[in-house]
Amino acid sequence: MSLEKWPVPAEWETAIHLYLQHERASGAPLTTCATREQHLRQLARAMKTSPWDIEPEQLLAWFSTRTWARETRRGRRTTYRSFWAWAVATGRTDVNAAAVLPAVKPAPPQPRPIPAAPLSLGIASSNARTALILTLAAEVGMRRAEIAQAHTRDLIPDLDGHSIVVHGKGGKDRIVPLSDDLASELRQLPEGYFFPGRDNGHLSPRYVGKLAANALPGEWTLHSGRHRFATNAHRASGDLLVVQDLLGHASPATTRVYIAPDRSRARAVVQSLPRAA
Repeated sequence: MSLEKWPVPAEWETAIHLYLQHERASGAPLTTCATREQHLRQLARAMKTSPWDIEPEQLLAWFSTRTWARETRRGRRTTYRSFWAWAVATGRTDVNAAAVLPAVKPAPPQPRPIPAAPLSLGIASSNARTALILTLAAEVGMRRAEIAQAHTRDLIPDLDGHSIVVHGKGGKDRIVPLSDDLASELRQLPEGYFFPGRDNGHLSPRYVGKLAANALPGEWTLHSGRHRFATNAHRASGDLLVVQDLLGHASPATTRVYIAPDRSRARAVVQSLPRAA
């Protein structure tokens, strides 16, 4: 039996339920709550014991054996520290087992914008639904959760055409302008979610990502479309802050991770430099 199918101990079930109730009450987005629930259930199945019996050294030892990518490790650490901080604050334990988990440095910038050829191939070989999913990532810079939640009521007219209200991470909305062609296509959709499904009326973010990954050749993913949007937007504007706003990032340092260097500009700069004497 795979780890995902193992039952979660009853004490963990109760603790996870109460913790998520607290998170929702504090205004945490549903997507964040769902991610943290997944993290904690995985941990519960691995530990197979009460969360209040776990010693810091035990959690650290288990954490050190995981072969996660760096950003995955950062996310798990954030969840565990949040969970045990809540447990200590509410008197469920005196021991913050996650306090010993070391900080995880962000991964160095590795932008990977999908080139035009594989993107065009993915769109051409897909049905209308998947093609639109790929387009929203590559032309609007939307994440999979943002695409899943997109609704016809999010389309708004403005002075120059139409824009879309994107419901981003942390409950932060942003407005992204649409090209005339894409706006026209979206306005023809039936009223409601762009992608109806069984996850509160729309497709789940995970399924949106799966549809895109299955359509794209090689190891390209939906998120590489967001990298493409960021790179093209920066090359068109030369303004990092504009791209930051379009992507919905809190920090320009995060935005920089998405932008591939413009090698043609670098070459032009080098070619313009005076020759050595």
